[in-house]
Amino acid sequence: MANKEKIQLPENASRPLKPGEKYEPILKPQNSYPEITPYSVIMGVVMAIIFSAAAAYLGLKVGQVFEAAIPISIIAVGLTGALNKKNGLAQNVIIQSIGSCSGVIVAGAIFTLPAIYILGLDVNFTQMFLSSLLGGFLGILFLIPFRKYFVKEMDGQYPFPEATATTQVLMSGEEGGNSTKTLITAGLIGGLYDFVISTFGAWAETISTTFTHVGQVVADKAKIVLKLNTGAAVLGLGYIVGLKYAFIICCGSFLVWLVIIPGMNLLFGNQVIDLMGTGIAQTVGEMSPDMIFKEYARHIGIGGIATAGIIGIIKSAGVIKSAVGLAVGEFSHKSGAQTAVDEKDKDLSMKIVVVGVIITLLAIFAFFAFGGVVDNIWQALIGLLIVAVISFLFTTVAANAIAIVGSNPVSGMTIMTLIITALVLVAVGLKGNGGMAAAMIIGGVVCTALSMAGGFITDLKIGYWTGTTPAKQETWKFVGTLVAAATVGGVMLVLNKTYGFTGEGALVAPQANAMAAVIQPMMNGGNAPWILYGIGAAIALLLNFCKVPTLAFCLGMFIPIDLNLPLLLGGAISWWVGSRSKDKELNEARVKKGTLIASGFIAGGALMGVVSAVLKFAGADWFMYDWNKCADGAICSGAEAIAIIPLVLLVIYMIKASLKKIS
Repeated sequence: MANKEKIQLPENASRPLKPGEKYEPILKPQNSYPEITPYSVIMGVVMAIIFSAAAAYLGLKVGQVFEAAIPISIIAVGLTGALNKKNGLAQNVIIQSIGSCSGVIVAGAIFTLPAIYILGLDVNFTQMFLSSLLGGFLGILFLIPFRKYFVKEMDGQYPFPEATATTQVLMSGEEGGNSTKTLITAGLIGGLYDFVISTFGAWAETISTTFTHVGQVVADKAKIVLKLNTGAAVLGLGYIVGLKYAFIICCGSFLVWLVIIPGMNLLFGNQVIDLMGTGIAQTVGEMSPDMIFKEYARHIGIGGIATAGIIGIIKSAGVIKSAVGLAVGEFSHKSGAQTAVDEKDKDLSMKIVVVGVIITLLAIFAFFAFGGVVDNIWQALIGLLIVAVISFLFTTVAANAIAIVGSNPVSGMTIMTLIITALVLVAVGLKGNGGMAAAMIIGGVVCTALSMAGGFITDLKIGYWTGTTPAKQETWKFVGTLVAAATVGGVMLVLNKTYGFTGEGALVAPQANAMAAVIQPMMNGGNAPWILYGIGAAIALLLNFCKVPTLAFCLGMFIPIDLNLPLLLGGAISWWVGSRSKDKELNEARVKKGTLIASGFIAGGALMGVVSAVLKFAGADWFMYDWNKCADGAICSGAEAIAIIPLVLLVIYMIKASLKKIS
């Protein structure tokens, strides 16, 4: 192991290729490397089981689904070293690709299906399993035709933050020199930093302007508040996203938190506004800024994301047409023969993809019609149409979001899906309890499909950078989906019987509760906040007219500001590091070293987040609640007072380490 050749991503991996320029992956196409082996498949399946169970519990407990790709990659790299395996990179990519099905399947399931229990209804294992399985299969199949567009044609156009971090982790198992040392050091620092926050609460995870007396008064009277997540992983994510996209995302946040929320208080402060029939009794002025965001402003973001998605679909019409044309060409035997070099860039045959889509859609129809989801064949056809159209159209939106910011707005798109589903099902005579259960299961299929599409583009980008075979990643992704779907369904049944989702000591399941709150009034004569969606749509259209990256801006409106401001801080650090010298090559080298550090922060934070969750699950709760709370229960006091100090120290380390002489 001491004689490893130092390897690193080619310089053109993170920039647009010049005319006639070709990207050469780490694993050379002309060489043969072990990819699909008993070891890689078994380890991938084991990782899928373990992380599906862990992610499901954590997601239902606190509402956060951690991305499993990085922790799985760390474990895979560690095992490669421990077992002294040679040529482990391609196998580790496959392990990661199979195992990471866990996070995306979990996200699709826990955002919707627990809402059925919350509404006092019932859902069985088969329904949960098929909802996750078929949604996952559909997401894979719909994304495959767009792989080359996202990972090749748009190479260097998107930052792909999670793919970047994961690739750096995977390469650390193969390379020597200072790169590995830098990554490991940053991983230890970032991991310990985030572990101290989440496990002990030594300092607050979020700093808010309400910490000060003046800030609290401004929040109460004017409804103006700013928040900053202090985590190392989020800071690292911002560095990789870069200043351009981070700034655009934050502009969306600033519009919501500094204009729309205070504006609503100014204009409607004395009014009770219940747009969805959920029983809101407070005036806007009596609400906190967070409540105004949750009840009103967030829906503007959802309308913006949906419209940005439609705009993106229209702009991608050529890409969609090309993908369909490729499929038709294969069926008419017009596709040319692949060269030996092209083998490493070959997807599953379009014939297989099209047949797979048809079989999956037929299975979804049968599931809806005969699986106790709807009352008759006509309603099953309607449900199938909703799933097929929304999943296909918003596949590119999910992939775009992941490519830009590493976060998939799947919950926002699912809320929109549920509203559309509810309206259509009520129109065809399915309402009440049966309508609510049906809407949630249909929404679960769509949610899982979009979650899978967003997550899978990360895997395929990693494969493109490293040089693994896309067709093999795509084939074995189905196995990972099958295992993850079965695991999640079983875990959800156990958790429902053990803890439940309602009552004392129940699991919080915040996303599922939000979905239940949306669907219940609509199935009982309520309405959707169309005026808010319309405002979001108008903003998106204006942004598009002004040639502002619309999806990035609208993501900023939807994602809470405390997660967006660290992106801006990380992006600013990236710009600073890359602009200190007149020597262009030196600037690029510094930015690249900073990317290693940022990747270490993300990897360390993700891994220790899992450790912290496991400890709490085992009953080891060492969090200092009194230190983190004021007398009235608000997060402030000592923990928030000192939080800025470790954050500043972390920023200083990141800058200094990035600027340090590169050998």
